[in-house]
Amino acid sequence: MKLSKNKYSKALLQKFKSHIKDHLPFLFDKKLLVACSGGLDSMVLTHICHLLNFEIGIAHCNFGLRGDESDQDEKFVSEKADDLGVPFFVKNFETEKYSKKHKVSIQMAARTLRYDWFQELVLEHQYDYVLTAHHLDDNLETFLINLSRGTGIDGLTGIPEVNGICVRPLLQFSRNLISEFANKHTIIWREDSSNSSTKYIRNRLRHQVIPELMNINPKFLENFGTTIEHLKQADTFIKNQIDKIKKDVFEYIESDTIKIPIHKLWQYEDSRTYVYFLLKEYGFTAWDDIDQILTAQSGKQVFSPSHRLVKNREDLLLCPIIEDVSDRIYKIPQEENMIIIPSGMIKLKEVSEVSDIDLKTIYVDKEKLKYPLIVRKWNKGDYFYPFGMKGKKKLSKYFKDEKLSLLAKERVWLLCSKDDIVWIINYRADDRFKISPKTKKILKVTIT
Repeated sequence: MKLSKNKYSKALLQKFKSHIKDHLPFLFDKKLLVACSGGLDSMVLTHICHLLNFEIGIAHCNFGLRGDESDQDEKFVSEKADDLGVPFFVKNFETEKYSKKHKVSIQMAARTLRYDWFQELVLEHQYDYVLTAHHLDDNLETFLINLSRGTGIDGLTGIPEVNGICVRPLLQFSRNLISEFANKHTIIWREDSSNSSTKYIRNRLRHQVIPELMNINPKFLENFGTTIEHLKQADTFIKNQIDKIKKDVFEYIESDTIKIPIHKLWQYEDSRTYVYFLLKEYGFTAWDDIDQILTAQSGKQVFSPSHRLVKNREDLLLCPIIEDVSDRIYKIPQEENMIIIPSGMIKLKEVSEVSDIDLKTIYVDKEKLKYPLIVRKWNKGDYFYPFGMKGKKKLSKYFKDEKLSLLAKERVWLLCSKDDIVWIINYRADDRFKISPKTKKILKVTIT
């Protein structure tokens, strides 16, 4: 039996509602910010949210790329928000200026500006989620773009339906279905003239490649949706397996440093593949360099934008890239009893007796100190007199004997009395400042 227009439109609405209920139930009873350009997809999303009685606000970005057409889009969306009686937010961006300044494409500039602003709106107006109108055809275009550029399985799983505060309720639905819904509900939208241009790769795929794929197989889009689900399942399986391997391979030796024993990597048949999956979340892409570091001399390093990987004897050390503070110096006047340095808080207290001796605490003869005390990084040629030993020792030799890694040596701080080292903080005190039977004032120094 043929459905009437009214029944058909209700059936489509029910399909959307069922999807949200089954897959995105957390959206109900939440405060939602709908990103609306004024085009078909975002106008349908706005209409659906209104029909489902969601509490929404509308956010519109005017990127200023199409002159008067951009301003007319803004006016159109503003009037729609007014008709619905919902809050409206708009921001005009200098997109081309941002693109040139940051040396990124117009599309990337617009994306960055858009999502940064959405974050601001969410925080300022206490929205729970941002809804965008990406759909199945968008997902296919993204898949093909990533495929053409060369990608791992992450790039083949498409656009995530939920990514932080961003939710894409229409991602499972085709552009045709969305268009049918708009026609049945007489939803008005504005066409973006740039969508018809083949200047951008996404548009060329949309107008030239995908139609040909649909001619070859009319169910291509439907089958693609199934394939994406299979790839997501495979990706989830891989991540679960990698998490299990991490428990065996990763050793957390400090709050921000991971030790990876190389012999544990060799136990896997295709160690390069495992190293790729273990390290890719830390931003590494120089896989040939990482291959070489496994057999390189100690001290070899590979960097990602956020982390570095260091060969240390038979291990790899993974840690975030931190600010270079090698030239930073801290002074502690005699009247001060506390100072904060990057590795912690140093406290100084005059006491009557010795207790609580450990690597984080030393006791010195206060009258042997020359103020202000200095806290600094170690330098080549530095030496000290190790506590309990006779004679001096270069710090470089001490570090070698203690088998300190490159990372550990970089993090060493010294407490000094003018040019003399009082304490290699967290490691060893200097014998010249130890307390003796003649000591009148005992200074307790701790780092927390």
